[in-house]
Amino acid sequence: MTGKEKRKLRAQANRMKATVFIGKEGITEQVIRFIYEALGNKELVKIKVLVSQSSDFKNIVDKLAKLKDIEVVQVLGRTVLIYRPVPEKDA
Repeated sequence: MTGKEKRKLRAQANRMKATVFIGKEGITEQVIRFIYEALGNKELVKIKVLVSQSSDFKNIVDKLAKLKDIEVVQVLGRTVLIYRPVPEKDA
């Protein structure tokens, strides 16, 4: 993904509210399921991470980056913006 594409996505997400919240339990199977469900509805999802330890936050971002077909667009404070393009439907 190019820098220009990332800038465009960040601009789109500027007024979005977080739809996924990750708590002290970190990334569980349920959270992953919820992330993919949110990405099924739209391509861009804002995630708010509610952990206090910066090392835990870094681990969570690393795990998000390793999820299949997901790209981390931006990390700002405790908020992570992820993107997954919606597959083209055959007409």
